[in-house]
Amino acid sequence: MDEFERAKSLFPGGVNSPVRSFDPYPIFMKSGRGSRITDSDGREYIDYWLGSGPLILGHSHQAIVNAISEQAGKLSVTGTPNELEVELASVIREALPFVEKMRFTNSGTEATMHAIRLARGYTGRNLVVKMEGCYHGSHDYSLIKSGSGLLTHGVPSSPGIPEAVSGTVMVAKYNDIESIKEIFEECGENISSVILEPVMANAGVILPKDAYLRDVGRIARDSGSLLIFDEVVTGFRFHWGSYSSTIGVKPDITILGKIIGGGMPVGLFGGSADLMDHISPSGNIYQAGTFSANPVTMAAGIAALRQLKQENYVLLQRRAEKLASGISGEIRNSGRECAMNSIGPMFQFFPGVGKVDRYEDLSPVKPRDYFSIFTRLLKSGVYLAPSVFETNFLSFSHTDDDISLTLESARKVIENSGS
Repeated sequence: MDEFERAKSLFPGGVNSPVRSFDPYPIFMKSGRGSRITDSDGREYIDYWLGSGPLILGHSHQAIVNAISEQAGKLSVTGTPNELEVELASVIREALPFVEKMRFTNSGTEATMHAIRLARGYTGRNLVVKMEGCYHGSHDYSLIKSGSGLLTHGVPSSPGIPEAVSGTVMVAKYNDIESIKEIFEECGENISSVILEPVMANAGVILPKDAYLRDVGRIARDSGSLLIFDEVVTGFRFHWGSYSSTIGVKPDITILGKIIGGGMPVGLFGGSADLMDHISPSGNIYQAGTFSANPVTMAAGIAALRQLKQENYVLLQRRAEKLASGISGEIRNSGRECAMNSIGPMFQFFPGVGKVDRYEDLSPVKPRDYFSIFTRLLKSGVYLAPSVFETNFLSFSHTDDDISLTLESARKVIENSGS
């Protein structure tokens, strides 16, 4: 509490990212190892938030710690190329062969911002289509939500975004192919690109319907627009590669982040060599960053991806399914509806509703019902995502004992709360 009071005097709301704030005050963490994280009072939690997703190998994985420590003692940032950026890019291209060339950034926000600029510069068109509920960082072109009609230009979801910017963003409905068709019938010749999360991960977890992503890509390309997949969350999450490769859809631009940095700040956008060569200095579409591809992040990313290539994703998914079905089952056994959406090691539950297939299905969800379970589990030593509109994750460091302990805590919490 004392730390938070001091933090409030230094940061807006006492935090450096809004999702970290929750009532009565956020918990300050000081260390983590494997599936566990420890707060400043020495209390330990089983962690399913995992830094909002980067830590698929768990906290302080030894191979990553060693790589960071060794590299930090050699070289951190120089403003020059380094061998490690070539090595990490080569590993990523091995896993995603259609990403022939790429550019590293310092965050997913930067990567999506630059990808949109690339699409506009390449096509000579100004409009971009995004999906209601899909999150692509905190830049102006991302923070747009739907207006009153499908063909209405986006309305800013934050003050400070000029109408001149929001007017270039069209908002469609995820999992509703008719909304995409309608927008392209009206404005197709002016649309540079469609950007979306192939699996929605910032409105809970919402999975794409059969053929939806393929149809979006077809409509975009028929109009000469680019398809951008934001795989900041999903990249290397389900197997050693992209989600797009599991469904046979090849986007024009792929965006990665989180996992590829091994817990260090990172982002990436990439695609065919012909497209990416429009980025400066090869082309005239500008992008730059002082800390882009810094050696410490590159070393961590190399260590992480090498380790992931050896891991058993099938076992990870089985553990996630056991945990997800167990939590939702306990809620249903208490007499309440509960939708549970999960894919691979990602899951989120929605107390009080029967299903969540589209963003609009979230409207009857009561965030406080989820938060009530979150706070009670927190007291029992289980740290979930702090909002129903976020995603829970499993790491390879989570064990069967972790799952059993979590489900036992969930049973007691839900029984005693009547939730």
